[in-house]
Amino acid sequence: MTDIHQAADALSLSEIILHPLEPLTLEEITAAVDIVRAEQQLSTDVRFVSVNLHEPAKEIVLNFKEGDEIAREAFIVLLDKASGATYEAVVSVTEKRVKIWKRIPSVQPAVLFEEVVESEKVLKAHPEFQEALRRRGITDLDLVMVDTWTVGNYGNEEERTRRILRSLAYLRHNPTDNGYARPIEGIIAFIDVNQMEVIRVEDHGIVPVPPEAGEYTPEAVGEMRTDLKPIQITQPEGPSFSVHGHEVRWQKWRFRIGFTTREGLVLHTLGYEDQGRIRPVMYRASLAEMVVPYGDPGVSHYRKTAFDVGEYGVGILANALEMGCDCLGYIHYFDALVTDGFGNPVRLPNAICMHEEDFGILWKHADWRVDRTEVRRSRRLVISFIATIDNYEYGFFWYLYQDGNIEFEAKLTGIVSTGAVPPGVKPKYGQLVAPQVNAPIHQHIFCLRMDMMIDGVNNSVYEVHTEAEPLGPENPYGNAFFAKSTLLATEIEAQQTIDPFSARYWKVANPNVQNRLGEPVAYKLMPGDNALPFLHPESSIMKRAGFIKKNLWVTPYHEKELYPAGDYPNQHAGGEGLPAWTQANRSLENTDVVLWYVMNAHHVTRPEDWPVMPTTYIGFMLKPVGFFDRNPSLDVPPPTSSHDHCCEH
Repeated sequence: MTDIHQAADALSLSEIILHPLEPLTLEEITAAVDIVRAEQQLSTDVRFVSVNLHEPAKEIVLNFKEGDEIAREAFIVLLDKASGATYEAVVSVTEKRVKIWKRIPSVQPAVLFEEVVESEKVLKAHPEFQEALRRRGITDLDLVMVDTWTVGNYGNEEERTRRILRSLAYLRHNPTDNGYARPIEGIIAFIDVNQMEVIRVEDHGIVPVPPEAGEYTPEAVGEMRTDLKPIQITQPEGPSFSVHGHEVRWQKWRFRIGFTTREGLVLHTLGYEDQGRIRPVMYRASLAEMVVPYGDPGVSHYRKTAFDVGEYGVGILANALEMGCDCLGYIHYFDALVTDGFGNPVRLPNAICMHEEDFGILWKHADWRVDRTEVRRSRRLVISFIATIDNYEYGFFWYLYQDGNIEFEAKLTGIVSTGAVPPGVKPKYGQLVAPQVNAPIHQHIFCLRMDMMIDGVNNSVYEVHTEAEPLGPENPYGNAFFAKSTLLATEIEAQQTIDPFSARYWKVANPNVQNRLGEPVAYKLMPGDNALPFLHPESSIMKRAGFIKKNLWVTPYHEKELYPAGDYPNQHAGGEGLPAWTQANRSLENTDVVLWYVMNAHHVTRPEDWPVMPTTYIGFMLKPVGFFDRNPSLDVPPPTSSHDHCCEH
């Protein structure tokens, strides 16, 4: 259903902009681009990498009252392709002027979509590339698919002085089939995308192109299952949430939806209604970075180290979500507004999906002594978006629960990255998923940035694990164990890894607010599946993505510290972001803290991942610990049913 979505689109500008965190409108984006273009006299060689809301200072947002004057600003990243220079601008749409204009030296901003498209055209027209294909008997360029990657940084002069993309090639059976099924192994091209010229084409030797197509459409698969009956989800009275602009109210939750070209979905000012007020839990939460290192040292694969947030931007790659396919139920969609490289506004329709889901039993007890059973069903609110980054699809889901729990989950699907091996060869650093098709071992490492605000801005963080009491007078029967809580007073102390053997979790508490039992109110971060990287400390990727060596980092809030690998990881030598900031070993006690949680989906590929990968899941939960005085979901009403019994699954 889209009636709510359409109604939201119909709101006037004055009705929507009621809060400092409302995303930029189309009119505001256009105005910001026009202002910076005119004031800085930008040439036609300048490209707009991103145009997003310049979020106001935290104190302005937290002290905002309806009717207050709102200053609207845009934060813009620009690339001058003629000089190779990168610029940042803060443009006041309200005052119609550029407030900040500065050049950022020695960086490369994120890849532009136009660069990917143009580099493929330039490569296919290059005689060395065509000759390398002919040596393999390939003459039809329309069947050649080019996959474009960032190059990383391996200490080469060209990485420091030129803006480069790296291309691999694949051969389709027909113009629309799965190109990843047939890698053209050995051909690697490097392209200067500022000059839009091929730097070089490397040919590392001929490997036969794999023989099979990897098609997965219904037409290719053939007979479909016939015993799958429809499931219909209906909400005849509509949803339980309400939306005004980008503010959402659901059950006792209150929050705002945001969206950036780099991070995609952002949750702002998340709080829970309790004790007659909205009690804050998080100020801002987003996917701050993700990096995908591949474990194959071969020439085609060792540079596969994509920073999908910082180098590509998961937001600008968001899918247009479809009812019945990506989302089920009574759906509210949010569009997103971005720009193309020339500063033209582009609407991403249905970029964010929001709906409710039944989630089984919320709580239950059967008292046989009085022959009475009380059971409540759980419902959760789902806020999600999905991005396609070449071969992979990533779904990013936030779940809010009626009992105060918060969950984040990443869903991974799409097509595994592939290479070709000769007949009869079994790859050491990967798995054959089809004849002669190698899918290298790799990891998907996600970093979530969560600006915590547990009942107020000043919080402290604790490591909590469980210990067994030694045998002795306090434990005569050997059954005693207890949870031990340790304050993480500084940034160095807060650099932690998971430890499932000790049931480790981390707790964010407000020492200034106590519950009725006299304990600080708190939330805990409960890790899910996780792993550590298998990368040498001196490897290029570990230098560039140093944040992945720990699962938890904590920093005191700083408005400029947004991305764990730094602002511009593309072609950067490394050392920026969390490893650099935390060297100061700042105090974390009773202050405004930011949690950075790193989760690692370790992917040892398998034949069942081919030709398209079933979804795999990884995530974590934030759970209240003494935040409430008792179970906050006691007031959820009993389920109603026309049947004689209630399903409790």
